[in-house]
Amino acid sequence: MRRILLFSLFSVFISSVCLAQMVELEENTWDFGKIRASEGVVRHVFPLTNDSVENLNVNGTHASCGCTLSEIDRKVIPPKETANLEVKFNPKGYSGKVTQYVYVNTDSKNMPIYRFIIKADIIKD
Repeated sequence: MRRILLFSLFSVFISSVCLAQMVELEENTWDFGKIRASEGVVRHVFPLTNDSVENLNVNGTHASCGCTLSEIDRKVIPPKETANLEVKFNPKGYSGKVTQYVYVNTDSKNMPIYRFIIKADIIKD
């Protein structure tokens, strides 16, 4: 009986921690499709919604490659509000299918790093 009570209390604690820091990713992958390297930088904006009851603090963003830049428009995302993560990809020097990653570092306890993916099929000029 004691084990069941302890397990129940532990389950409630874990559930409350997870619910306190939830972020909704409406989309985390964007495919630019076929693009020409000569057309230059392409852009996409990812929404990042804070579905928790606490502020979500963004500590920074970084990309897997120097060809990809990222910038978020809010460093603090209040509960139920959305920030915009703008991702810019420069296809110069690439050809064929390319996948790059952008990471958003936060103070979320259950998922401190959110990963976004961009893809393109680059046509060499």
